[in-house]
Amino acid sequence: TMATTKAVLLLLAVAAAALACDIHGAAAAEDSEPCDPSDISITTEKTGRVVGGLPEFRVTIANGCSCPQGDVVVSCLDGVPGGVDPSKIHVATKDGLCLVNDGLEIVRGSPGGFTYAATDAISLMFNAATPRC
Repeated sequence: TMATTKAVLLLLAVAAAALACDIHGAAAAEDSEPCDPSDISITTEKTGRVVGGLPEFRVTIANGCSCPQGDVVVSCLDGVPGGVDPSKIHVATKDGLCLVNDGLEIVRGSPGGFTYAATDAISLMFNAATPRC
């Protein structure tokens, strides 16, 4: 009957939802070390624009970890080009470390980044971050 079919479909939907919650819970429980340095990716690419006679570069700093990561620090031995918003990246130590995004969290799916114009791309390498789960 139609009522029996609806009841079975409802029961299946409830069971599927419960299973999805169990799978998510188990994954979270296994994730005792939730983030790895390789979860932070830094890419630099030319935008194709020219600013003040120099090529423009776009830096994207993304987090592949399910946990938001804050206090992201990168090695920036080349420094930071002039004109870059210091809330996006700024030199934080004398030994060439820069703080990204004013230390605020970078969440998976919402990368941080900035653009700058320079003769060549600056070198940025991941140094540290603090998972916030």
